[in-house]
Amino acid sequence: MGNIPTLPIDTTFKLPSPLPTWPSGGGFGSGYIDLGGLQVCQISNLKKIWRSYEGGPNNVGATIFEPSSIPDGFCMLGSYAQPNNQPLSGWVLVGKDNNGEILKPPTDYTLVWSSDSLPITQSGPAYVWLPVPPQGYSAVGHVVTTSLEKPSGDRIRCVFSAFTDPCEVEDWVWGRGTSNNDPNGFNLYTLRPINRGTQAKGVKVGTFLGSFSGNVGTFACLKNNNVAFSSSAMPNLSQIEALFREYSPILYLHPLDTYHPSSVNWFFSNGALLYTKGDETNPVRIGPDGSNLPQGGTNDGVYWVNLPVDNNEKERVKRGDLQSSEVYLNIKPMFGGTFTDIAIWIFYPFNGPSTAKLGQIERIPLGMIGEHIGDWEHLTLRISNFNGVLNKVYFSEHSGGSWVDAPNLEFINGSNKSVAYSSLNGHANYSKPGLVLQGIGDIGIRNDTAKSAAVLDTGLRYSVVAGLQGIVEPPWVKYCREWGPKITYISEEDIKRVESLLPVEWRGVFETLIHLLPNEFFGEEGPTGPNMKASWSGDEK
Repeated sequence: MGNIPTLPIDTTFKLPSPLPTWPSGGGFGSGYIDLGGLQVCQISNLKKIWRSYEGGPNNVGATIFEPSSIPDGFCMLGSYAQPNNQPLSGWVLVGKDNNGEILKPPTDYTLVWSSDSLPITQSGPAYVWLPVPPQGYSAVGHVVTTSLEKPSGDRIRCVFSAFTDPCEVEDWVWGRGTSNNDPNGFNLYTLRPINRGTQAKGVKVGTFLGSFSGNVGTFACLKNNNVAFSSSAMPNLSQIEALFREYSPILYLHPLDTYHPSSVNWFFSNGALLYTKGDETNPVRIGPDGSNLPQGGTNDGVYWVNLPVDNNEKERVKRGDLQSSEVYLNIKPMFGGTFTDIAIWIFYPFNGPSTAKLGQIERIPLGMIGEHIGDWEHLTLRISNFNGVLNKVYFSEHSGGSWVDAPNLEFINGSNKSVAYSSLNGHANYSKPGLVLQGIGDIGIRNDTAKSAAVLDTGLRYSVVAGLQGIVEPPWVKYCREWGPKITYISEEDIKRVESLLPVEWRGVFETLIHLLPNEFFGEEGPTGPNMKASWSGDEK
């Protein structure tokens, strides 16, 4: 193979700063979680089995590992795989059978793929084996060897099917080519439970699927059968506060953005009004804590929130109040209570106008397109309940957000606080500064982000508003209607006016762009609050 350079994956990722000792209490941070008779432990100490130096996303290759330093009494459930272009940051679960019938060795192995004789740069041949489970049991991971000899029967364990949950392909890890679209190509994928959310019992194992079709077949994830699955390993309030002190993100607002966030109470105390359908001439001033907002129900269009009537007050409130800003935390058990999601909700009284890019024409103001009242955005921290380690962060980008693994985050000043960037006027959150276009190619709505002196340190002022036992939700959390009025901010005439300012050759492209935009860019719907979003009790993506 010649001289192969050291790769990022040859270094194990560590957070920038050593972690504190978490407050004691409950099962959080103990290193072990009981799934109702099956005890599991998260292993990050991994032993390299095989490496490809090419193929997969960006043609960076991938490495396959298996767990090492497994605690006494625990058994391997499968192997781990990761692309080579970032430090090793993964883990797999190992299991201990506390009742003697949950874990059993496979009855045999089926060879599903071999890299032997493939014309790729690799560390040596790899043989990917599928455990053949006993009747009533399921495989949750592969065994990988470097010889054609079958693995020993005690190398891995299969899981009693009552302790498994359906799984699905998550991310593409590796394939011989640089695309996973080849139906005849062998690919490696990460797996996750199909059912995810605060009440879902599926547990991510950390193993990979090797497949020619992406079909998971008889593979499964684990299932938490503990009667207290959603709380037994979850952090309590003091632990949540310690976790948030450690990981609370720093949010940079764009230097040109004049529409800043505020606390909800500041917004209410500064003249926000509640309107009722059929009685629009008699809006009611909202109480400082939102106690006079209608509670529960559905978004039936009967109520909505609006800015003060006085123009001066309206303009003042639209600009928010960064000094009063408070973020609101929703605590969610994920993956059967083996992880904690801390969803961080940020409120902006007003969302500013959008700007487009059409090829070489960098900035085209779109008038009132994009403006709306009551803008809610969020970030989510995903933290392991085994050890309190930050796993990844979710950024609520426009046109669908994305998870960013901890090694790919920007951290500030050697701390474990990640950095986020709020887009100009639109307030979508991104993990890196720069321009992200919402459209096709070099045509779309601009999402500009940059560092500035306007910074929201989410850890300075926050409230846990939902998700923990004993927490009383503020009245505004249970307000299920709209935080802004239904108004058509832009008409067909406005679109034609903007279009008339463009060179003739770009006018058709502009019309195409307009038709691609979601309704909120036209201000046709008032946004709903956090508890009406699917991610309030479900997974982010």
